[in-house]
Amino acid sequence: TGGVGDGHIGEISVVVNAQTLTRVNVLQVNLVVEAEQATAVIALVLTRRGDSDVLQVEYTVVVVQANIVPVAIVVVEGEFVAIMGPSGCGKSTLLSIIAGLEEKNTGEIYIEDEKIDKISPNVGYMLQKDCLLEWRTIFSNALLGLEIKGIKNKENIEYVEDLLKKYNLYEFKDKYPSELSGGMRQRASLIRTLAIKPKILLLDEAFSALDSQTRIMVTNDIYSILRKEGITALIVTHDISEAISMSDTVFVLSKRPGTIKNIHKI
Repeated sequence: TGGVGDGHIGEISVVVNAQTLTRVNVLQVNLVVEAEQATAVIALVLTRRGDSDVLQVEYTVVVVQANIVPVAIVVVEGEFVAIMGPSGCGKSTLLSIIAGLEEKNTGEIYIEDEKIDKISPNVGYMLQKDCLLEWRTIFSNALLGLEIKGIKNKENIEYVEDLLKKYNLYEFKDKYPSELSGGMRQRASLIRTLAIKPKILLLDEAFSALDSQTRIMVTNDIYSILRKEGITALIVTHDISEAISMSDTVFVLSKRPGTIKNIHKI
């Protein structure tokens, strides 16, 4: 009679073997009903009173609303794409799926014709906080990704040094995060991400923790760095001016469950 999302799940028949009911007085049956925009988990409890053939039926229905319905987003190499929409519509969920941090229910993700089903070395992720380790120097923080991936060799170390020089952090490489401004910390965080040479960079409200003046400066810095490095970027933001100033294309999602409402070419 309809989909889970509109409160109707149709008719459900449960057939129970008669021998089963001769052995137990209570039987619980869990059913999962999947629809496009939500999933319903239905718990049926069948209780027999004494020797009666009459069953008492109790049920509980839990509906889990989907954050985001199927969307199609194509990002060209070197392009900056912003994703905007109201809170809870699935923007960060979408980035987490692309990064391999969350499982998707359906759909496919490809980077240069390579199907992505798990965490990919081709994807870098910058979160809302810089997440620099306070007990490590800026240089040591910038090398962290290389250490984790086991690729801390001479060539990659020199690449990190070049990045620090190019973006005016080399003289601060032996400083600790607490000794740097918010904008400098964000640059250090970006260099740490770029050190692993990702093909696509995901930024999830990466500048939201900064004050408005610093945010403008950092946004310009990050934009310039990513353009120079030829990085493809996917940006989640609530700031319209930030989306317009940094992006080639803006995807606007609807309220939950999110779907593409508008596409704006800048």
